[in-house]
Amino acid sequence: MKSSDYFNIGPRLTLAFALLIALILVGNALVVWQFHMARIQTDRLVATNQQLIAVLQFQVGLLLFHQRLDDLARSGDAHRLTTEAEPLRRVLDEQAQKTKAALANQPRGTKVNPGFLPTLETIEVSLPAQVDAISDLAKSGDWGTVRRRLDNELKPIETQTSVLVGSIRQQANGELMQAALKMGSVQRRILFIVPVTAISTFFIAAFFGWAITRRIVELRMEERVSERTRLARDLHDTLLQTLQGSKLVADDAREHRSDAEYTSRSLEKLSGWIDRAMREGRAALNTLHAGAFDNRELSKRLQSALDECEPYGVSERILNIRGTPLEVDPIVTDEICSVGREAIRNAFMHSRATRIEVQLNYSEDFTMIVRDNGRGMDSTTASKGRDGHFGLQSMRERAARIHGQFQLITAPNLGTTIELKIVGKTAFGRKTSVWSKLRSWLGGTRRSEV
Repeated sequence: MKSSDYFNIGPRLTLAFALLIALILVGNALVVWQFHMARIQTDRLVATNQQLIAVLQFQVGLLLFHQRLDDLARSGDAHRLTTEAEPLRRVLDEQAQKTKAALANQPRGTKVNPGFLPTLETIEVSLPAQVDAISDLAKSGDWGTVRRRLDNELKPIETQTSVLVGSIRQQANGELMQAALKMGSVQRRILFIVPVTAISTFFIAAFFGWAITRRIVELRMEERVSERTRLARDLHDTLLQTLQGSKLVADDAREHRSDAEYTSRSLEKLSGWIDRAMREGRAALNTLHAGAFDNRELSKRLQSALDECEPYGVSERILNIRGTPLEVDPIVTDEICSVGREAIRNAFMHSRATRIEVQLNYSEDFTMIVRDNGRGMDSTTASKGRDGHFGLQSMRERAARIHGQFQLITAPNLGTTIELKIVGKTAFGRKTSVWSKLRSWLGGTRRSEV
């Protein structure tokens, strides 16, 4: 099974994933847009209320100004009127300026009564002259004229201001009703969008999760079937052929059973063939059992694979460890061991090697090297493998699965060298630090030889 199969999720699963992402994005976008609309309505309502409060405050200030001047006029005290009139006017003028600033700072789209600003400007322009005229009349003692002027000049302004305030209050009530209706509509839309998005997302996510799980199970099943198919082929290439050879020897001995010496030599040969079949079967079973269930560290697992070579005439079995051993990711460890066991098994089963060396290098990256002094292979066999044998193909696929670099160096009668290099981030699950590099360099080389 190729490593790219892990990323080939198929068109239906890709479509489900795209729909899930699109639904989440669209649902969230709709919710955010509804909240944005609600915020716009809230801002408009707050602006209208602020406008109404500013106008009411100015109206109260104008009424207090008129009432105070009327009280001073009724008291007949010219000195108090002339002394207090100007400060009262300045207070009213400041209130008018604040009201104009409040109306000018309204958010865009807020309606402002067009008649209110001209009224404020008229008051600001005419009020100083009116106050001065009232003060002069008070100084002359013409209090009747003062009261008439207050009634004739300030009463109309108060009346006009009251009309404008009523209009603004009516506008504010209309804005409030409209905002309430729109907020209710926004709330209903949110209450519809959120559950629909959540339910749809749940079902699509559930389907996506189920499809991913099914895909993983399929991939694992394909991997197991592929591994067992490879083992079946290896058994056919080794054990069954050995048994077939044993049968031929037994048939030949039976045909010459009258010749005691010939029969004895045939039985001795048959014993060798059966012993070979037992060793080949045991090696195949060891390969089958070795895998993810073996939780031993990498060096011990490879040493165990080297120990299996002893019955096959491999006199030198060497395991070198260079650098300080680091903890390798469990999944990567399984794949490294599978590649190493396959390389070792090929060396003693097919290359007839008498010396096998396994070297593990721990540094910034991880490297495993398996060397033998066997028969080697020609370039065609090295690139495509032997007919009916899939060991090299399996090693290359396992190396690609963990993003490793696989290299095969061989030539006829010159042995074989297999090198597997894995970057530190993949092998160790993290980037190795400078201190780790220094420790690896100082750690030197450990060597075990049997």
